[in-house]
Amino acid sequence: QVHLVESGGALVQPGGSLRLSCAISGDTSDYLGIAWFRQAPGQKREGVSFISNKDDTTYIADSVKGRFTISRDKAKNTVYLQVNGLTPEDTAMFYCATIKYYDNYGHSPPSVDGVDSWGKGTLVSVFS
Repeated sequence: QVHLVESGGALVQPGGSLRLSCAISGDTSDYLGIAWFRQAPGQKREGVSFISNKDDTTYIADSVKGRFTISRDKAKNTVYLQVNGLTPEDTAMFYCATIKYYDNYGHSPPSVDGVDSWGKGTLVSVFS
């Protein structure tokens, strides 16, 4: 059983930065990797980034490319999402998840359909 706990969300001003953390407990070797999703108020949950368990290759969605970066600290079993240049449109709950299926990897964001386990999320609020 894999357990995911997100942290690092906060209330920030436009232009601000945050580092979100996803602390992982349990064996994730059966999964393709870890993804970050976000869900804005009234919107569908969307994938924004992914890091592969096989080779640490990463994917960043076009909508956040250049501002978001995903990384991993294997010793701490933690995956990070660095989010820079925040705007009010980035206000959302951010979730990390284990990925079992990922169609069209590298060409499209991870899908909620490929998720096996979710964390409870961390809230990022950007106010002007």
